Amino acid sequence: MAPSLGEAHSSMKVPKDAVWWKKFLAFVGPGYLVAVGYMDPGNWATDIAGGSQFGYTLLSVILISNMMAVVLQSLAGKLGIVTGRDLAQACRERFSFPVVMMLWVLCELAIAATDLAEVIGSAIALKLLFNIPMLYGVIITAVDVLIILVLQNKGFRALETLVIVLMATIALCFGIDLFLAKPDMGGVLHGFLPSSEIIQNPAMLYIAIGIIGATVMPHNLYLHSSIVQTRQIEQTAQGKREAIRYTTMDSTIALTLALFINAAILIVSAAVFHSAGMTQVAEISDAYHLLTPLLGTTLASVLFGVALLASGQNSTLTGTLAGQIVMEGFLNIRIPAWLRRLVTRLIAIIPAVIVTAIAGEHGTEELLILSQVILSLQLPFAVIPLVMFTSDKKSMGQFANKLWLKIVSWTIAAIIVVLNVYLIIQTIMLF
Repeated sequence: MAPSLGEAHSSMKVPKDAVWWKKFLAFVGPGYLVAVGYMDPGNWATDIAGGSQFGYTLLSVILISNMMAVVLQSLAGKLGIVTGRDLAQACRERFSFPVVMMLWVLCELAIAATDLAEVIGSAIALKLLFNIPMLYGVIITAVDVLIILVLQNKGFRALETLVIVLMATIALCFGIDLFLAKPDMGGVLHGFLPSSEIIQNPAMLYIAIGIIGATVMPHNLYLHSSIVQTRQIEQTAQGKREAIRYTTMDSTIALTLALFINAAILIVSAAVFHSAGMTQVAEISDAYHLLTPLLGTTLASVLFGVALLASGQNSTLTGTLAGQIVMEGFLNIRIPAWLRRLVTRLIAIIPAVIVTAIAGEHGTEELLILSQVILSLQLPFAVIPLVMFTSDKKSMGQFANKLWLKIVSWTIAAIIVVLNVYLIIQTIMLF
């Protein structure tokens, strides 16, 4: 079977006899491409709603869901390094043709839903910052597919560098907004401790499940298992063990940055809106417009808009890359990268254009919610095969999950399945 992302496979050298930190730097990159999905526009609405309604209480949920993500992404990275297969290729090898086709269709729907969230998020940012109508903003986002094509011609490291720069931009914007919001640090620290109130209060539980459902992105598991193979590693037990260690360090650090950004969105919302008695702020555009009068400076709103635009563009880069990996992995069909990305983008833009033209801005907010429900539906179909494959001694050998890791990963899978089913039922009842 041909390697995943053939044009970039083993394209980046790893120094053999260098000190540990130089080796680690060679592995830095894939974790940040993955972390992007954990702070995309689909996460913003749940974080804003959680902060405005319940203050700092749901910070513990962001922390727990991030810890789940760290475990699952480390498994995805390990699968790619040990077997030389991405998750989609592993599914094609292990499952029957009808099952593979079903998994592929579900995954394509999830990627289209993710892309839809990025398109709408970017269009909202363009409207807020430059007063560009939503319909035109949605169409403009079609152009950013060209950025990926240009960057991939310059090598995979160029793509990783842009993603890291955009992530740093988001972190800086929210760091300044945090300073301006002057949150109650005692309340923030207390918010990271789990509270029984989350389970007892149905409204709080619903948003908590929304945060978890929007955090672990199914396409990220396929993406990570592929892009870790861009590094040239020694195909020995020692070489693989070293690669797993550095890859896990990379994704854990990147996801910690994603944790900071998600927590910052909720903290700003809690410090600005909840403390002012505005407990119904849930939409991204409302948050943008209210930051200026409540904090007394337009800088806060501008930074919020810039961060949203950076988030949408970043997620677009990784979402379209995941689309290529999934098509190649499940179907073993290789079409030109530009065509694959154009198709992915059109699938997302067409419904966004139609809804924006008919229902306006309010319709796009509902479409954003629907995209998260589609993602929730697909998630178990990515998590369960991943845990299965990495626990299998036949394919993983000495790198198969130890008993404690099996227990932890299956528990996470079970929690995600149960909570997502609950979220879907509750969302259907709302419509």
